[in-house]
Amino acid sequence: MNELTRMDEMSLAGAALRGAPWRAAATSGGAVAATSFLLGVILPGPADLTWALCAGITVFALVAAIGAISKPDAGDRVTRQARLWALRHPWRFSLYPSLGAAALMYPVQLVIDREGVFGAAWDALWGGALVLLITAVLTVSMRGRAKGA
Repeated sequence: MNELTRMDEMSLAGAALRGAPWRAAATSGGAVAATSFLLGVILPGPADLTWALCAGITVFALVAAIGAISKPDAGDRVTRQARLWALRHPWRFSLYPSLGAAALMYPVQLVIDREGVFGAAWDALWGGALVLLITAVLTVSMRGRAKGA
């Protein structure tokens, strides 16, 4: 009866994310946000800062999550085991980066887009669901790395 609690799963996901390429994630997220906003300024129509920031947050979360599990044999023993758990349980692992992305999107929606409390939460949850889906699908496609490690 070795069932993992939510706290155990959160600890494993956090340990797997410990070795994430945070600098690359921040750079790529910032580049996507800046490019999205600049294209909105250049192209016809209004530039949407909220869209640009949420797109940058999405790319930031995706690069961090996928980069963390891309090399399951790197790092210390705890990190390796956590990454192997993440590759074996992609939907459970993907829940935590998506919740982080939704938490980052909520103030953007609330303050910059001036949505109400519930509207901002709804949009942030949809953004988090998108991160969940993409991260889980990419993690499923990387399952072969867990068998090789």
